[in-house]
Amino acid sequence: MRFNRLFIASSLLINSLFIPNAAIAQNRGTPGKFDFYVLTLSWSPDYCATNGSRDQQQCGSGRKLGFVLHGLWPQYQNGYPANCSTQKLPSEVKRQFPNLYPSNKLYDHEWEKHGTCSGKTPAEYLGLSKKLKDAIAIPAAYNRPTKPLRTTITNFKNSFVSANNITADGIAPFCSGSGRFLQEVFFCYSKNGEPGICSAEILKRSQKSCGQPDFLLRNVR
Repeated sequence: MRFNRLFIASSLLINSLFIPNAAIAQNRGTPGKFDFYVLTLSWSPDYCATNGSRDQQQCGSGRKLGFVLHGLWPQYQNGYPANCSTQKLPSEVKRQFPNLYPSNKLYDHEWEKHGTCSGKTPAEYLGLSKKLKDAIAIPAAYNRPTKPLRTTITNFKNSFVSANNITADGIAPFCSGSGRFLQEVFFCYSKNGEPGICSAEILKRSQKSCGQPDFLLRNVR
């Protein structure tokens, strides 16, 4: 009996050592306790290629959306906090920021999962999201192309570095389809909203995600 108890306890300890960072990070965190922000812009044509029939608001015919706001996410150096409180996003605050997201369903989802960890009020959080999103200059080649565009991760990052006050380590693209298509881009900021450096974890995941020699930006529709 004693052996069984020791075996179970040892097994639980061993298993706890191998929980992925993401699983640990998504436990409820403490509002305001994080290291930096990631502003995530999704490439809408990639999202709509697989979700178009389920999201007509974002993917309806003629929308022709390119980069859209996915969210502003507090981060740790490894992983991120999530669902830090049960505070709800008031409807009147949503109305202060029309068209901030490509789909209305993202307002509540992003606030509840990420915004509650920012330590900010709902209005402050959406206000900072809008400020950072609007400050990103999209290079002409990637501004809603009407034809598919192929590029490399280096050329893609350099184009954004040239157009914005950021460094190459402050931007991290991610790909879908085993590295074949651009999916979204992370822009990293300090807690006070200044351009910053992405964590080593994010930069490593970015390189792995877009590990092909080049990738394709699907055209807008």
